[in-house]
Amino acid sequence: MSPDFLRPFRLVITGITIVFAAASGNAESAHGIAMYGDPALPPDFVSLPYANPDAPKGGKVVFGNTGGYNSLNPFVQKGTSPWQLRFWTHESLMGRSWDEPFTLYGLLAESVDTAPDRSWVEFTLREDARFSDGTSVTIDDVIWSYEILGTEGHLRYRGLWGKIDSIERTGPRSVRINFNEPDRELALIAGLRPILQKAQWEGKDFANAPLQDIPLGTGPYLVDSYEAGRYVNLRRNPDYWGADIPFRRGTMNLDEIRIEFYGDGTVLFEAFKAGELTAVREFNADKWDTQYTFPAIQRGDVIKTEIPHGKPSGMTGFVINTRKAPFDDWRVREALMLAFNFEFINDTITGGAQPRITSYFSGSELAMQPGAATGRVEELLLQFEEDLLPGTVEGYSLPESDGSARNRANIRKASQLLAEAGWTIQNGLLRNAEGKPFTLNVLLQQGDSEGETAIEIYSRALERLGIQVNIEQVDSAQFTGRTGDLDFDITFFRRALSLSPGNEQRLYWGSDNADSQGTRNLMGVASPAVDGLIDAMLASESREDFVAATRALDRVLTAGRYVIPIWNFDVGRIAHAKELKQPEVLPIYGDGPEYMPQVWWYEP
Repeated sequence: MSPDFLRPFRLVITGITIVFAAASGNAESAHGIAMYGDPALPPDFVSLPYANPDAPKGGKVVFGNTGGYNSLNPFVQKGTSPWQLRFWTHESLMGRSWDEPFTLYGLLAESVDTAPDRSWVEFTLREDARFSDGTSVTIDDVIWSYEILGTEGHLRYRGLWGKIDSIERTGPRSVRINFNEPDRELALIAGLRPILQKAQWEGKDFANAPLQDIPLGTGPYLVDSYEAGRYVNLRRNPDYWGADIPFRRGTMNLDEIRIEFYGDGTVLFEAFKAGELTAVREFNADKWDTQYTFPAIQRGDVIKTEIPHGKPSGMTGFVINTRKAPFDDWRVREALMLAFNFEFINDTITGGAQPRITSYFSGSELAMQPGAATGRVEELLLQFEEDLLPGTVEGYSLPESDGSARNRANIRKASQLLAEAGWTIQNGLLRNAEGKPFTLNVLLQQGDSEGETAIEIYSRALERLGIQVNIEQVDSAQFTGRTGDLDFDITFFRRALSLSPGNEQRLYWGSDNADSQGTRNLMGVASPAVDGLIDAMLASESREDFVAATRALDRVLTAGRYVIPIWNFDVGRIAHAKELKQPEVLPIYGDGPEYMPQVWWYEP
């Protein structure tokens, strides 16, 4: 039953709701909630294990983004906003610990209750939770936030709304959310929705608000000043309400954070070398080893810090748009993967220092295992046997070349597969039976020098197959618009994945939104096997079943030949001014948006 149908019945008399709550029983208020088992931290924990509760406050840092922005509202589909804002200026009822697979602790909420089967979840607000203008966070704000984000917000927020049966006030500071399907993760996802101020948007168009309408948040930082497309300056709120709650102790320590915007990565790196930026993340191991030798590093004014992690590789590479022919044919996609000479390209760009991603969850216990599927993984896969591509059950691995520039053996295999799919050389070009030439349009963002180099090498191999290659490089706004409109054949792709994948998997590769404008399912996966295995993951009641379902999903996605994987970011690399300090304890997820600068501090 849809939430829209139930909306007239949501304003239930409080007394009736409380009676219902008592009748459902078997739930106790808790300081945290884990996907499986109990939270690792006790109710009286002092701070997150990877935060320094005694970290000093103060200092100013400057970070750099490439591209620009035309919005300061990170919660809507329209426009491009600085990606950092939703992490620094806004908060949710619960906050995530990055030292556990998926566990939340109280943030705006002081406690959480849930049914044994997690068919509902109830949050109790902290009495002193405040927006940045000093007004109290209310249950009305909470309920409105779920509804507005679920109906008018960014696509990343809309999936939950369709799974909410009802959302009701159960007390002066408590709210209960009832779900309409069995899914253990929904209680946690609900805890992570950002809370906005209802009064700010009365009489305004939330989804199409102009740049100057910056959503009020409860977070530690406020937008202090900005110039569209050039910079955003944030200051720590001196009256921030949550400075002393355990989840926040030792975090958000910097007084001022400025984000400068640059046309491309090369200009940004030069700005860092010149001392205009405080820190940069580096994703190229060869560049890290060979280009971070400038005078500031030699003097010790800039420090190189490496941060290991235990999270899955995720998927980084070049995604193929399977909505278009001939890319809907797996043989064509396999041919394109065979022609991609990873070993030679990797040696050229990274010096061969970074290992290749071998599957979506590689590097973790969730990754598909080598060889044929066995046990519970095989059982799950055979339910969808008719929909599986070759290699899914019996075993699939990415093509490997001999490392030479010509890659002859794989080019021959690619040519054979293309012929099987109806594409043969005619008058020097690869054509189908109607004589139409095979043309491949590659979309790249300006400033992506590594992507440009990889595609230049790749295009030479494709031309040997008779494929015509068109490379388009566009600015960040055009790139966002083109990918949102699904206007590409191949483009760069990155999906970070966690140790506890869940409902976001539907957004990434679920069939429901495969053809929607702005979808995150860029490859256009529309597979009953993928949908069914995501369902199996979400319905798992034990960690063992969950791991088996994820390994099965990993097999289907990898054997689907949807993305040409490149190298793995196997360790975080941050170059930073010597004044930036970090805690000694590292979270299992390593570096990420909620690690640096959130738990770092500045020592002059």
